[in-house]
Amino acid sequence: MVSIELSPELIPGLPEEIGLDCLIRFHYSTYRVAARVCRRWQQLLQSRELHYLRKQAGYTRKAACLVQLLNNTSDSAGSKPVGPPTYGLTVFDPVSGIWDRIDPVPKYPYGLPLFCQIASSEGKLVVMGGWDPSSYDPVRDVFIYDFTTQRWGQGKQMPETRSFFAPGGFEGRIIVAGGHDENKNALSTAWEYDVNRNEWTELARMSQERDECQGMVIGSEFWVVSGYRTDNQGGFEGSAELMDLRTGEWRRIEEAWKASQCPRSCVGVGKEKQLFYWGDCDSAIRVGACAVPLGEWTLVSGSAYQGGPQGFFLVEGHGERFKRIDVPPQFSGFVQSGCSLDI
Repeated sequence: MVSIELSPELIPGLPEEIGLDCLIRFHYSTYRVAARVCRRWQQLLQSRELHYLRKQAGYTRKAACLVQLLNNTSDSAGSKPVGPPTYGLTVFDPVSGIWDRIDPVPKYPYGLPLFCQIASSEGKLVVMGGWDPSSYDPVRDVFIYDFTTQRWGQGKQMPETRSFFAPGGFEGRIIVAGGHDENKNALSTAWEYDVNRNEWTELARMSQERDECQGMVIGSEFWVVSGYRTDNQGGFEGSAELMDLRTGEWRRIEEAWKASQCPRSCVGVGKEKQLFYWGDCDSAIRVGACAVPLGEWTLVSGSAYQGGPQGFFLVEGHGERFKRIDVPPQFSGFVQSGCSLDI
């Protein structure tokens, strides 16, 4: 049971419970300013308890966070990209329709580590791993963005160097599995990161190595979809493995995915947990499809052809109805990956 001790006059002239009810209705984008009202407001707005209270009262909502190509590198004529690609973090709120950019990670002010992975936990965004954008060396960095303070913090480094791994968030924990090490050896290991305690704990291994796999949380299960072994580069498996997040035990499922098809960022979950490829649902997203589930809707992006402009859609259910959405030009770049945020 969540409880917060409140001294009198949270809002002058109002009973405490009404004052608290007012604060938990604030949109997260107002927290930085609202926290300046007084110390009590600051402590409450920046607390873990506020997130739980907002969730219990039904005031949280799902937003999409995207690792997105920045449209800021072009030649003198403004027509062709120059230099290496740079990526930033975009947030889309489907309720308000607002697109926004998160401030850069202080350690990487000019672009995220290439191929970094993201996951969310209790209203926070966690950025892990990837390659240094200058040297292309793999990094173990962990960064945490708190939406209540709108500031970055640095977490404990990943215990192993891994790239192209599967992440997923569940009740204050981030699970990572698979990928490959600095020598391109595919991995079967898995770890859990406790965001609040800032600690990593090793978990049981999967039954096999899985490089370039896709991670997703379905209910209380962490799924690792497809991937390939070290000795079979690019030979994507049709199987998947899922961990029961209550017991920590893995279970393998055969024929869960179309063999030979890369699963990264494009796996959909249909009825009875049947997996499907989003790029098969509409010709407008057949290339580079990326999907972020948002409850009853899914944000899906992709192109009709290689090198074509990105289209963005809100899709109802399991791909039954596509609704194209207008996107400001600065947020129209290719989406490499994404996750949903409960904020």
